[in-house]
Amino acid sequence: MKLKIVMAALLCATAAYAQEVYRFDFTGKHRRGYVTVDASKVYDDVSGYGFDFGQHPQSDGKSPFFFSVKVPDGNYKVTVKLGSENSAGETTVRAESRRLFIEREKTAAGKFKKETFIVNKRNTHIADGVKVRIKPREKKKLNWDDKLTLEFNGPAPRVAEVVIEPTHKPITVFLCGNSTVVDQDNEPWGSWGQMIPRFFTDKVCIANYAESGESANTFLAARRFEKALTQMKKGDYVFVEFGHNDQKQKGKGKGPWSSFYDSLKEYIVKAREKGATIVFVTPTQRRSFGDDGKIKDTHGEYPAAMRKLAEEEGVPVIELNEMTRTLYETLGVEKSRRAFVQYPANTFPGQTKALEDNTHFNPYGAYQIAKCVLQGIKEHKLGLARYIKDFKGYDPARPDDVDAFVWDLSPFTEIEKPDGN
Repeated sequence: MKLKIVMAALLCATAAYAQEVYRFDFTGKHRRGYVTVDASKVYDDVSGYGFDFGQHPQSDGKSPFFFSVKVPDGNYKVTVKLGSENSAGETTVRAESRRLFIEREKTAAGKFKKETFIVNKRNTHIADGVKVRIKPREKKKLNWDDKLTLEFNGPAPRVAEVVIEPTHKPITVFLCGNSTVVDQDNEPWGSWGQMIPRFFTDKVCIANYAESGESANTFLAARRFEKALTQMKKGDYVFVEFGHNDQKQKGKGKGPWSSFYDSLKEYIVKAREKGATIVFVTPTQRRSFGDDGKIKDTHGEYPAAMRKLAEEEGVPVIELNEMTRTLYETLGVEKSRRAFVQYPANTFPGQTKALEDNTHFNPYGAYQIAKCVLQGIKEHKLGLARYIKDFKGYDPARPDDVDAFVWDLSPFTEIEKPDGN
């Protein structure tokens, strides 16, 4: 069936347009089947596309910018043609709430490179009258709106065209977790769930449903997993990491071997009913050094409960609890600070006080932990491993040099720490 590429596709975000392909040209050329976009086109709901959040291409060619398209729920194959006829480029591409896909792709003047990746787009709708119970602070998150948003960043961001088309083919990996997993919207926060998309080919889509402050049971109660199940198909994966917030729950029926254990079992049952493979991820350690320079366990018996249930049910376990212990101890008491949101006052706009967080990662820390997860995928010989790219393996006892790590800052910052600890 020949697809009709017309402006009507951009005027509506209903399921009726779920098979449309959206094509945009940024070079000023008028090409058949493409919408020509100039730098002054601001996003609006009527046209359904445009540069967004007050960030559009600047004449200096150095500033980051955002481009949004109104689309229905689903997975989308995004193809970006990077480069410029007139100037060299070096472009980083992220999507939605700072999910990393392309790192500093270089293009010479007059040369272009095409890159393809898969973006999961969702909103809160589950069924008539049934929605995900998101928190007030989530209402502004790009992950939950009706737009697919691309961020073009880097020393010299250059993009010639963007093509967005729905796809059902890729394996979807649903991430269920808390603030150590969630797509963090703003600098200087980061989590492994938003770094890991960068290491997969377009055969895999990462659908990060994690949210700050969630526990295994509250995640279910908020209908987050229920929403994921509506999108899930046979052959997909579900990665589950909880523990940080679960351990704070007190009272009858609460604890690692009761409510936590029972909730984890519910994930197993429901994922398997859909034909998906479930994987447990033990909670990341907190930066909690003892006098001997070793990490002190702060999660009680919650990791043990995950391991026990996994053994009973035949669930693979990626040992972030142990891998992050090795990582932090290798970095040491002082250098490990550079993996967390620990910055002196006035490092970021509006930051009048020092940030001293020992739970939440900055982009460097998040990137290292994403590599730990990738290593776990390889060691368990999961089917996903065949679609990992640009990754030769990772040893947390030999982390990447923090001084060599490069991250292109997004233009938006947030001083308030995420929910949970």
